[in-house]
Amino acid sequence: MRSQQFSTGVFFFMLLGVLVFSGIVYMVIFGSHAPKKMRFGEKVMFGLIITGIVVAVIFGGLQMLGGNLF
Repeated sequence: MRSQQFSTGVFFFMLLGVLVFSGIVYMVIFGSHAPKKMRFGEKVMFGLIITGIVVAVIFGGLQMLGGNLF
């Protein structure tokens, strides 16, 4: 049971990191110093970064539900 508590702590720490990273991405895209017009490559890059964030949260959640958070 102790390892499950450890996994829960790691999962919440990962979520905190994801929230901080998402905030940084949001500020770069929509902040006061954001470019007026984004290029196509920048849009693709930020889209893939956001997709990676979502996949990481889903992957971590599924591992925690399975009992093994690596």
